[in-house]
Amino acid sequence: MVKRRTLIAGALAGTMLALGAASSFAQDYPAKPVTLVVPFAAGGSTDLVARTLAQRMSESLGQQVLVDNKGGAGGNLGASFVKQAAPDGYTILMGTIATHALVASLYAKPPFDPEKDFAPIALLVTVPNVLTVNKDYPAKDVKDLIARLKEKPGEEIYSSSGNGTPLHLSGELFKSMAGVDMVHVPYQGSGPALVDAVSGAVPINFDNLPSSTEFIRSGALRALAVTTKTRAANFPDVPTMEEAGVPGYETNTWNAFFAPAGTPPAVIARLNAAANEAVADPKVKARLAEVGATTVGGTPEELAAHVTKEIARWRPVIEASGARIE
Repeated sequence: MVKRRTLIAGALAGTMLALGAASSFAQDYPAKPVTLVVPFAAGGSTDLVARTLAQRMSESLGQQVLVDNKGGAGGNLGASFVKQAAPDGYTILMGTIATHALVASLYAKPPFDPEKDFAPIALLVTVPNVLTVNKDYPAKDVKDLIARLKEKPGEEIYSSSGNGTPLHLSGELFKSMAGVDMVHVPYQGSGPALVDAVSGAVPINFDNLPSSTEFIRSGALRALAVTTKTRAANFPDVPTMEEAGVPGYETNTWNAFFAPAGTPPAVIARLNAAANEAVADPKVKARLAEVGATTVGGTPEELAAHVTKEIARWRPVIEASGARIE
């Protein structure tokens, strides 16, 4: 009996020490710079949002938030890197609809479980997608484009930020709903895809609106339609895809912060507070609004529920499109 009591007391003491150490760690966090992994190449929408928020969060946290671009595999390389990182709050992910909604249904063998392998921090922004063509491309609107594609089935090409991304699926959904055929050319991020879209090498492009904004405004790209149910506030003259002639069409994307599973709740709370301060900052809101992104914010629990809902929403879209990555 004495031995048993001794063992119980030792176990309790060990637990108290562990809790004390965790509490002390959380109070000291962050004691060094935080790395924010963007799972796409520099220059795209996710990168733009990440850098805007990282600058503001650095002020809140008292440590630099350093953006690290790890593009490839539709965002999965960067997400997998964060999944395997130490759960200490010093490596976090700028997650997207690609990494935390599409991956569950798009891949025969997903490289991670978006719900079990990550700790949600906060939903940050929602972003419209946009269909653009090079300024010299013959099609002046969506109906012109559909007619041209029907005349030349399988001959035209379009670009996106990578296989399995929301932009790839936006293109596949367009093909299916418009009854047309064109060839997909994937890139490792929106930045490289935009280079070829502007040059005309791959004149048709599906992109997030923020990363295409300046090219549309300069006239290098012609916006044919946004993919959301309503028009984008910063481009009120650009019709929705439904208005442009594809009834029922709707896609969008979003960005959110995630940490590796097992990150201490107090650290998640600290990051959540900094993220919410950033998206509530009037200057940040104005900057992101300029490129069509709407700030959101919220709790880790709300983000977890959002991910579950998005996985369910996109599953039938992926199945209907026939898109699948082995």
